[in-house]
Amino acid sequence: MINDCPKGKADMPDLAPFLKCRDDGRPRLMGIVNVTSDSFHAASRVASLEAAVTAALDMWDAGADWIDIGGESTRPGAQPVLASEEISRVVPVIEALRNKRPKGLISIDTRHPIVAAEALASGANMVNDVSGLRDPEMFNLVLESKCAVCIMHMLGQPGNMQTEPVYNDVVNEVSENLLSTARRLITNGHSQELITLDPGIGFGKTLEQNLSLLEKSQPLRGDEGFSVLWGVSRKTVFRDLLSRELTDERLAGTLGVAAHAMNEGVDILRVHDVEEHHDLLTVLAKLRKHSQ
Repeated sequence: MINDCPKGKADMPDLAPFLKCRDDGRPRLMGIVNVTSDSFHAASRVASLEAAVTAALDMWDAGADWIDIGGESTRPGAQPVLASEEISRVVPVIEALRNKRPKGLISIDTRHPIVAAEALASGANMVNDVSGLRDPEMFNLVLESKCAVCIMHMLGQPGNMQTEPVYNDVVNEVSENLLSTARRLITNGHSQELITLDPGIGFGKTLEQNLSLLEKSQPLRGDEGFSVLWGVSRKTVFRDLLSRELTDERLAGTLGVAAHAMNEGVDILRVHDVEEHHDLLTVLAKLRKHSQ
């Protein structure tokens, strides 16, 4: 059983409002910190504890609500990392950030229950599982810890997920998969307000399938009105749409999706570039208010 109140979390704010978009319609921002050497966007990689802490603090100061810390790349074709290595990468960062920003919101990006457990015990508030809680131990950990959770859809594993992904109806199949898992959590006592659903753009989907999932956010919400998270930042979808081979060339495309996300009422955007997203969304919110 995981302690319901890991160290450093006793005075944390109610998390539920931070899994919903702001009152003015702006999505919450989740800044990405990759304590890895092989994440797909090289500029997001940090090689030391000091660099990771500095990057996270800068993102909070630039307008991020959440910091998402990962110690294993899950890009297409990525090789697995031993759980012990992943823990050694992420836990010191979480502990340092919890000391520097006691009320800062931290997400652990992992598909391994033992890593998630250590991260929660060190002060993380959310488990962001790219494998969608398919591991029963991860499912049970979320229930026991009562933490916030992002359930993402992935077809297969990082090593094979982009090998000819096939769906009969990608929107329906992805939505039903995520909603089924979320509803099982609720049936077992987890709070609906602490669940957000991510369609997993680029995780076992073709360009057309990704576009179908980005067209509307409503199918993921279900009758319950679940929170929705999109993680599209600098992904291969922009290579395919815009012929931007380098991830450094994909910011404009990413911001275009962010503007669409705000119109769709998406609750959280997981991004590499917090300041640019903050400015874009702030201007859109001001214009929306001015036109009313």
